[in-house]
Amino acid sequence: MNFETLLYKNENGVTTICLNRPDRYNAFNEQMRIDLLEALQAAEKDSMCRAIVLSGEGKAFCSGQDLKDIEGKDIDFSDFLKTGYNPVIRTMRNMPKPIIARVNGVAAGAGCSLALACDFIISDQNASFIEVFVGIGLVLDSGSSYFLPRLVGSNRAFELATMGNKVSASMALDWGMINRAVDASELDAEVRKVAEYYANAPTLAIASMKRMLNDSLTSTLDQVLDYEAHYQQMAGSSADYKEGVAAFVEKRKPIFKGS
Repeated sequence: MNFETLLYKNENGVTTICLNRPDRYNAFNEQMRIDLLEALQAAEKDSMCRAIVLSGEGKAFCSGQDLKDIEGKDIDFSDFLKTGYNPVIRTMRNMPKPIIARVNGVAAGAGCSLALACDFIISDQNASFIEVFVGIGLVLDSGSSYFLPRLVGSNRAFELATMGNKVSASMALDWGMINRAVDASELDAEVRKVAEYYANAPTLAIASMKRMLNDSLTSTLDQVLDYEAHYQQMAGSSADYKEGVAAFVEKRKPIFKGS
């Protein structure tokens, strides 16, 4: 697929979506928001896609909103979010396939939100995460006020939001914001290893677990127990379950098909 502001490819079950405005540190303009939503929707529908890698071309992952794109315009900020960023974040969290963030540089503002909305975050040791909104008199958006306190706790989330502090990759790892922090020379290999794992995993079960974990954040224990039983029945009726048991009995590696 061809996009004006993205690079998009699928290899061996892994779809890579790369933000491609390196001259603007992959800052969002209107076209990139449109392209990213369409790319995510295409990956969701693609039966050959079993895992997604989200990355940025050049020196940055994503520096957030391109302020030059909105400078001098009379912005309805509510509508701007509801029709621009929010559909992207909702699509990511409702995506039945795991999304792996390859953070190769700064992730700032909406770019930080974009990274935090992924399911698995692997960062270059030299990358950083910054909630820059307060610096221009705005509030968190694109899901950051949801993700941050759940990942780092309320007090740290308040500090990061209201002071706009830069969080190094090593600190983000210590605080539980990300899954991995590796040397730049190891970033692609680590991302490939994780992506290949998910591309060959029982993706039907993983899709259910992603939904379960999302729902658990706003559910009671009784509700969790009920939908665990519901999703386990679905998983237990799958071809992947039968293959997993057969492989265990036969002492071989299972070949999951995601069905």
